[in-house]
Amino acid sequence: MQSAPKSLRLHIAIVGRVNSGKSSLLNLLTGQQAAITSELAGTTTDVVEKAQELHPLGPVLWLDTAGFGDDSVLGDKRMEKTYRALERADIVVLVCLGDTIGEPEEKIINLAKEKNIPLIKIYNQADKYDITATDGIKVNATDLSSRDRVLNELKAQLIKVCPEDFLNSQPLLGDLAPANSTVIMIIPLDYEAPKGRLIMPQVQAIRDCLDHNQNIIAVKEDNYINILNNLKNKPDLVICDSQIVDRMVKETPPEIKCTTFSILMARFKGDLAKMVHGAQMISKLQDGDKVLIAESCTHHAAEDDIGKVKIPNWLLKKTGKQLQIDHVSGCDFGTDLSRYKLVIQCGGCNINRREILSRIYKCEHAGVAITNYGVCISELKGVLNRVLEPFNL
Repeated sequence: MQSAPKSLRLHIAIVGRVNSGKSSLLNLLTGQQAAITSELAGTTTDVVEKAQELHPLGPVLWLDTAGFGDDSVLGDKRMEKTYRALERADIVVLVCLGDTIGEPEEKIINLAKEKNIPLIKIYNQADKYDITATDGIKVNATDLSSRDRVLNELKAQLIKVCPEDFLNSQPLLGDLAPANSTVIMIIPLDYEAPKGRLIMPQVQAIRDCLDHNQNIIAVKEDNYINILNNLKNKPDLVICDSQIVDRMVKETPPEIKCTTFSILMARFKGDLAKMVHGAQMISKLQDGDKVLIAESCTHHAAEDDIGKVKIPNWLLKKTGKQLQIDHVSGCDFGTDLSRYKLVIQCGGCNINRREILSRIYKCEHAGVAITNYGVCISELKGVLNRVLEPFNL
């Protein structure tokens, strides 16, 4: 990990009506030609993402979006991408022409309120308009000499409205064992593991342990028993990949707490209690019920892929029912969730917490149960209660 991954960055969406200067603002803030600018309406089509280190906030991800009020042939498709960007935005930066607040701006303000996303107003082209409003930042986005001033003013506003869970995020696992304790991580190196690397949750877990002065022993599953038997003192916590959770539980003495990386992610990125509650739907599924499996990354599925092959097979075997199982990947999540009885979300290591919470909210609003890979697999293998012992649920 040479830099912070997107999923751990503060997501800031730059929104506004067409030709309000959103892309020019992005270029000004980053000091680069990160986005194409033009006087033609609808220049920005897909969301333009630009990572930046913004001290003292830390790593952020700017999301430059297509403008509201685009009545071109592709306008509706462009707006779909903008709405999706708002699903993962931690903060909205609204770019206005002068201090005009018309129908497009009102729509954005209302959307931000509805989604409980903090909003900062940028009044662009201050050199052309007589701006009297005092509730925003006055800029001329094409004036590169003003970059330091604009950045400093914007950072002050970002710090003021930044969500508390970003400034003071809970640990991934550092609170589950005391300082100077021993944590064993069982890490399979199968064909799904990236060559020469570990997967993101494993890397994050290792770093979180180091941040909390915990000692880590990383082992492959075949050597776990040998390490456990040769330790002078028992470990305080054992963590494994969900695919071998039943083996870990069988080999771990009952007095030692254990869980999985994916269950840690369910707590860190979303709402573990709701994911556990959603897993109760598995035993209630009936013939013909639909299940949606949501993979947040867009990797090429392996022959025995966890989301497309293993979980469906385990689900069919456990329930004994004829289920209809659909899959989505990336930012796609579907609009008609009411068709499903259960949504099974991946660990979400490639998306931020707001998007996971947004997906949980969508499911609740549609009356659909939602769980995640780790909770689901542990339930399917009959060990969920055991791997929930480290948590106060």
